[in-house]
Amino acid sequence: MCYAISTGPNPLGPYYRYYYERELFPDYPRPAIWPDGYYVPTSTGDDVIQKHVCIVEREKMLRGEPAREQCLVIDGVNFLNNADLHGTRLPPAGAPNVMMAAGGTQLKNDLDDDGIYAWTVKVDWEDPAKTRAEGPTKIPVAPYEYLCGGQLTNCVPQPGTARGLDAQGDKIMSQLVYRNLGGRESIAAVHSVNTSAGGGGVRWYELNVDAARNVTLRQQGTYAPDSRFRWMASPAIDKRGNIGIGYSFGGTPHFAGQRFAARLADHPLGVLTVKENILVEGEAAQTTTLRWEDYTQTAIDPSDDCTIWYVGDYLKKGATSYSTRIGAFRLPGCGG
Repeated sequence: MCYAISTGPNPLGPYYRYYYERELFPDYPRPAIWPDGYYVPTSTGDDVIQKHVCIVEREKMLRGEPAREQCLVIDGVNFLNNADLHGTRLPPAGAPNVMMAAGGTQLKNDLDDDGIYAWTVKVDWEDPAKTRAEGPTKIPVAPYEYLCGGQLTNCVPQPGTARGLDAQGDKIMSQLVYRNLGGRESIAAVHSVNTSAGGGGVRWYELNVDAARNVTLRQQGTYAPDSRFRWMASPAIDKRGNIGIGYSFGGTPHFAGQRFAARLADHPLGVLTVKENILVEGEAAQTTTLRWEDYTQTAIDPSDDCTIWYVGDYLKKGATSYSTRIGAFRLPGCGG
């Protein structure tokens, strides 16, 4: 596993660079920032239901000093994601990281569940033997089924071709977004689910973390206003507690593109009340590769802690490979 840590604010570098050798290939690394380390969950292979979470010494990496890595193996589990710290308010001193997974296991043909599963992960740099992951704890949620029955199913239809798109519907694909809102600690998570309307929807959750580090459901919803497909979502929480979600959108007669919806913190729970906005409409079908993207990404602009940047892919007319569109959204009541 390789890391590059910027030595300053210039994204063009220079960087401190690190590498760590692993016995098993670290597939699908998904980095998350926490005060005591960079937390990176990975999959060890496609034929085992086993995942790693590894932590590296962030404080030393930021100074370019020799830094250690510690890894834990979690057996019998779906895709893992760790909480990624957003905003300027830190979690309480010494608070463990929160790690989550959707239920079910596609490799065992278990394609539905009624829970999201949480662990607390605490690294100990003084005594590595005390580094641990505790859990999982089941957080009851509304029942769901994997969109399209999971990954590599190619079920999102496209105009003009029999080739469908893979929705990667078996997992929480995007990072968990952690935000300390002052009066409460919040985590946002999303995944892709089948809907009663026959298409795909964005299942989203906001969860609370209490003083004892227990994680409980605050609100949830499935965004599926019609029978089209919405999938591969990525959430953000701004400094006011508003939630924005970008996602891929498609299904005949629409080529796959990118859209964005949101809710304001003081609106009724469980509803994305800010109407869907189009970031970019697709103009051609993808036929050259099995998967539609692997990720989309939202990010809060640190200059105002309000502007939500979102990036996702689409195909231009006549193209056979992706183009990328980046857009910015600011929700009412946040910022000037």
